[in-house]
Amino acid sequence: MTPDSRPLAVVTGASTGIGYELARICAVNGFDLVIAADEPAISEAASRLATPGIGIEPVETDLATADGVDALVAATAGRPVAALLANAGRGLGHAFVDQDWNEIRRVIDTNVTGTTCLVHRIAPGMVRQGEGRILLTGSIAGFMPGAYQAVYNATKSYIDSFALALREELRESGVTVTCLMPGPTDTEFFARGGLEDTKLAQAATADPEGVARQGFDAMMKGSGDVVTGWSNKLQAALAEITPAGLTTRLHGKLAEPGSAKD
Repeated sequence: MTPDSRPLAVVTGASTGIGYELARICAVNGFDLVIAADEPAISEAASRLATPGIGIEPVETDLATADGVDALVAATAGRPVAALLANAGRGLGHAFVDQDWNEIRRVIDTNVTGTTCLVHRIAPGMVRQGEGRILLTGSIAGFMPGAYQAVYNATKSYIDSFALALREELRESGVTVTCLMPGPTDTEFFARGGLEDTKLAQAATADPEGVARQGFDAMMKGSGDVVTGWSNKLQAALAEITPAGLTTRLHGKLAEPGSAKD
C-alpha cells in the first residue's frame, strides 16, 4: 500500500496516555500518522510507534496558539485527513482564586480555542471529500460543575456540547463526530494539573489503552458519545438528574487539595 493510498490520521496530545494509545491503535489499523504534543517526548513516542509500512510524522507544537495549529496542519503536507483525533488537553486543580492566570488561560486556549481552531481547519476538507471521522476527547467532567477544577470542567462541558452540535450539522456530509468521555484515567493528567493529593487522583484506575480502544472503535463505527466504564456511565446518568449545586459540592470533596488524606 502506497503512502497516498493509506488513510491519514492526525492525533493530538499523543506523547503519552490516551493520545499515545489512540495513535498506536491507528497505526495498527493501517493509518499513516501525524502526531502532535507540546513537548519533546512526541519524538520519543514516534519512535515507539514505528510500524513497518506506516508513515509517522511527529510535530512538537503548542496547540494553544494559532501558530501551533498552523504548524500541525502544515505537517499534513496537503494530504486528505481521514481521521482527526483531537485529544490534546490540560487540567488545572486548586481553587480558582489561587490559580495563576497564565495557567488558566493556557487551559482555555488548549482545551477550547486550540481544539476548535484545529477542527475548523481540518473539517472543511473532510466535507469536501465527502468522508471523514472526528474524535474529540471530552470528559464526564463536562457533565458537572467542578469545584477545585472550575475552569477545566467548564472547558470539557464546551467540548461535549460542541461535539454534539457539530455532529448534527455534519449529519448529511459523510463526516462523523464522536465524543470520547472518559472518567479518571491512569495517566499523567493529575500530576500535570496539580491534583495528585486529591481523591480524584486516587480514583484514576482506568487503563488508557482500554479507554482509547473504546474511543477508536466508536469513531470507526460513527457512533456519537461514548462514556467509558460502567461506573462513569452511572455517574454521568446521575449528574443529569441531581441538582447542580449538590454535584458541585460532591465534586469539591473529591478534587479539594489534600482530600486524599481524609
